[in-house]
Amino acid sequence: MNQLDLARLQFGMTSIYHFLFVPVTVGLGFLTALLQTSWHRTGAPGQLRLTRFFGGLLVIGIAVGVVTGLVQEFQFGMDWSAYSRTVGDVFGAPLAMEGLAAFFLESTFLGLWLFGWDRLPRRVHLAAIWAVAVGGALSAAFIMAANSWMQHPVGYTTDPATGRPRLTDVWALFTNPVFLRGYLHVLLASLVTGAVVMLAVSAWQLRRGRTPQVFHASARLALLVLVPALLLAMLVGSELGVTEGKFQPMKIAGAEAQWTTCQPCSFSLFQIGGGNDDRTPTKVIAVPHLLSLLATNHWNGQVLGLDAVQGQYQAQYGPGDYVPNVFVQYWSMRVMAYLAVVVLLVSLWGLWLLRRRKLGGARAFQRAAVWVVALPFLMNTAGWLLTENGRQPWIVQGIQLTRNGVSPSVGTATVATSVLVFFLLYAALAVVAVLLMLRHARRELDPAPADDAPLPALTY
Repeated sequence: MNQLDLARLQFGMTSIYHFLFVPVTVGLGFLTALLQTSWHRTGAPGQLRLTRFFGGLLVIGIAVGVVTGLVQEFQFGMDWSAYSRTVGDVFGAPLAMEGLAAFFLESTFLGLWLFGWDRLPRRVHLAAIWAVAVGGALSAAFIMAANSWMQHPVGYTTDPATGRPRLTDVWALFTNPVFLRGYLHVLLASLVTGAVVMLAVSAWQLRRGRTPQVFHASARLALLVLVPALLLAMLVGSELGVTEGKFQPMKIAGAEAQWTTCQPCSFSLFQIGGGNDDRTPTKVIAVPHLLSLLATNHWNGQVLGLDAVQGQYQAQYGPGDYVPNVFVQYWSMRVMAYLAVVVLLVSLWGLWLLRRRKLGGARAFQRAAVWVVALPFLMNTAGWLLTENGRQPWIVQGIQLTRNGVSPSVGTATVATSVLVFFLLYAALAVVAVLLMLRHARRELDPAPADDAPLPALTY
C-alpha cells in the first residue's frame, strides 16, 4: 500500500469509529431532554430516575466522541495538508463555527447539567440539557455543511492568483441542497439510533424484571420516537438520493451498478457481478421502475449509466478513471436499506405489543430488541461508506482529486506507523467504551429520592 492508500485507510478507520458515537449522542441528547421535560412537568420520580440513567449513557458517548473527533481535526494537517491548503479558505469556516459555537455550547451546558442537580433552579437545569441537545445538533450541522460542500461545492470563487477556492457566500453553505437533505437525514438517523439504544436497554431491564413500570415508560418513549423517525429517515434518504443523482450521477449509478443508461430503470434487490471488473451483472431479483422512482421521482425517469458519466467527466476534467468502487457502493446502499426494514419491522412489532398492553411480558420481543441494537450502527456506517465512497476519486467534487490532497512531506513509513498506533489506541478505547456502556446499561436504577433529599451529581 502506498501513502495514499494508507492515508485513506487511516482516515476511514478513525471516521467510522468516530461516527459510531455521533448519532447515538445526538439522539440520546434529545431523548434525555424529553425525559427530563416529562419529570419537570409531572414530578414523576420514575421520569427523574430514567433521566439520570440514560443521561449517564449520554455522557459516556459524548466523552468518547470528543476524543475521537479531535483526531479527525489533526489528520487534516498530518495526512491531508495539500487538501487543507487548497480548500482551507472554504472548509475551515464551518469547522471553526463548530468548534467556537456548537462544541463550546454543548460542553459548557453539559457541565452545568452534570453538576447542577439541586444546585440550579429546575427550569435552568432543564434548559441546560436542552442546550446540550441543541449543541450536539448544531455541531452536526456545521460538520455536514463542510462535508456537503465537498459533495457539491457552492458559494465560492477561484482566486486567480492562487487557483484556490475562496468563500464568497457563507450562507450558500447552509442552503446547499445536499446539506439540507443530508443534515435532516443525519438528524433522523440519530433519533433512530438513540431510540433503538433506549429500547434495547429498556428491553434488557424488563427481561430481568427490574423496575418494570419505569422501564416500560422508557420503552414506550423509544417506540413512539423510533417509528416516525425511521419512516421519515427513509423518505428523506430517498429525496437525498434524487438530489445526489442531480449533482453526483456517478454515485447513484454506482449504487445500482448501472453501467448503461436506462429509461425506465429497475432496481435489483440482489445481483451477482456488476463490479468494476465485471460490467454484466446478473440481476437475481429486479423491481421494475423502482430505480427511476428512487433516483428521479418519476416512474419512467432516466438514470445515466457509469459509462456515460465516465465519458462526461473525461470530456470535462480530462483523462482518468472516475468510477468509484462499485461493489462497496452497491452493497452499502442495500445494507443500509435492508437493515432499516428489519428495524422498522421490530419497532412495529413493539408498537403492536404496546397497544395491546403486552410489552412488559413479551419475552421474544424483548430478546429481539436487545439484539437489534447493533443494526443502526451498521446502517450509519453503510450510509457513510455510500456517501464518501461514491465521491471517489474526488476529495472535493470537480475541484480536487483525492490523490492530490495528501501531504507531500509525509512518507509512507510515517503514515503506516501512525495507522498501527491509532489502531491499537482505538482498540483499547473501544474496550473501555463498550465496558463502560454495558456496565452502565446493566446497572439498576438509582433509588427514588425523597422529596426533600438533595440530588447528587451523576456517578459512574
